Amino acid sequence: MTQTPSHPVLSCSEAKTWESSMLKDETSEWAAMQQAGTAIAHAALNDFKEIGDLPDHARLLVLVGKGHNGGDALLAAKMILEQYPHATAEVVFCFGEAALRPLAKRSLAALRGTGLPTRVRTIHMGPESHATAYDLSLDGIFGFQFRPPLDPANAELIARVNSHPHIKLRAAVDLPSGLGETNADTIFRADFTYATGIVKSPVIEAANAAHVGRLRYLDLGFFEVGRVIPNPPSLPVSVVVGGALAAPRCATSTPPTCNFGNVVDRILLPAILQPLAQLRPAQTDKRTYGHLFVLGGSRNYPGAVLMTVQAALRSGVGLLTAFVPESLVPEYAVRFPEAMWVGLPQTAQGGLAQLGLNLVLEKLSRASALVIGPGLGTETETLALVQAVVATAKVPFLLDADALRPEVVASARGKSFIGTPHAGEFKRIAGELSLRDFCQQRGAVVVQKGPLTRVTDGGAVYHSLFGGPVLARGGSGDLLAGLIGGLLAQNPDDLLLAAARGVVWHGLAADLLARDRGQVAVQTTQLLDYLTPALREAL
Repeated sequence: MTQTPSHPVLSCSEAKTWESSMLKDETSEWAAMQQAGTAIAHAALNDFKEIGDLPDHARLLVLVGKGHNGGDALLAAKMILEQYPHATAEVVFCFGEAALRPLAKRSLAALRGTGLPTRVRTIHMGPESHATAYDLSLDGIFGFQFRPPLDPANAELIARVNSHPHIKLRAAVDLPSGLGETNADTIFRADFTYATGIVKSPVIEAANAAHVGRLRYLDLGFFEVGRVIPNPPSLPVSVVVGGALAAPRCATSTPPTCNFGNVVDRILLPAILQPLAQLRPAQTDKRTYGHLFVLGGSRNYPGAVLMTVQAALRSGVGLLTAFVPESLVPEYAVRFPEAMWVGLPQTAQGGLAQLGLNLVLEKLSRASALVIGPGLGTETETLALVQAVVATAKVPFLLDADALRPEVVASARGKSFIGTPHAGEFKRIAGELSLRDFCQQRGAVVVQKGPLTRVTDGGAVYHSLFGGPVLARGGSGDLLAGLIGGLLAQNPDDLLLAAARGVVWHGLAADLLARDRGQVAVQTTQLLDYLTPALREAL
């Protein structure tokens, strides 16, 4: 099994121990702070593209606490102002400027020392501030060592920013202020949270999702062997890939050994796609890259299986055969002649009839992987066909959509399969079992789709931070099933890798789509045009 490129999620106390062993003096802390500020700036500018480019005369609201998070926010503001010569920043010193710790003071001096003082001013965020419009707000009040209670003045400030009607994008540095191992009563509500260096466990907890918004991991190289302590970086926006920042190399130190026991939660990295972006061996042919079978479709849901096939054709798979109701074949074969279309007998309602079982089983030995479910429908006869195929299959398969039913999953006992449920479908097949318990009992790999998609085989749980609301539309799951299925056909021995790689690829393409076209006026299948750019960014 190939190692899945990922980094651990640590508790706040574990993160403190780790960072203390990595950043042993002010020089290394300052270098890491500069790197974090740069990463936050570039990530925020990239994410802002989902609602358009940051305006030339942008106005920033920067909330600054005493310590490192405040310094990170100040340095991020500095980077943005340097790129936008007509932008301005209004800074709120939440404990007063005199309370700044040494590195936060150094960050403020760096901001003021760049020839930008006329575009930086200190303000008090009073009730009248709701009349002022801001393009971007940066929350750098508290870090991961925050402990409640929250003082009344900052509680009022955070509440005022949360309710402000004219802030286009709210970004939290590392984690939203007021969030921690124990939460305050008032918490900053972020649109994006930029986890710097280490993802801390509170930001992946479902109960905190409304405050975290969309989580991005800014990889500062803390988990690299031969850890990098960079010089002050000056990096192009293109180095940010779905929220992950490639660390520049200047000097090295050795990271500590992770001795925090079994780190269950991990964050998937864009590096998982690098093998797909490299040159393929010259001495290969279509059989080298697997043969995927897709079983699905019905008269009531004709589009789902078509989208799955489209995505599978973009996955790099060598051969693809789709089994669909016979009435759909003529149109589908004209639209996508790259696939081999096999028409199966259909029921009176337009679903797959059990009479087609022998035809599927006759050809099944040619497959290296199988996708079952897109557009299938829920007719009893169709589900009986699916159960028989699942019980007979000797190749790994993926169950999606209407194939995610308890009776079908029961037929898969002892088989190698991937399930791709959303929360409701998972509840339907797993009952009260947790995600890991279900996978351990069934021997399955599950992709639990959602705002924070999770992938596991019952061991570590891998979180994908890519994608976003642009995927909240019909058909995005059908595309994901096709991508994962195509990858599985190319490497049928590693179900976890195929699932994790498909999720990251799908999410990165969605990020690029949203940044280019916005979140709203797009079609699901437009995501396919961003699969190649996503691979190239992963290199």
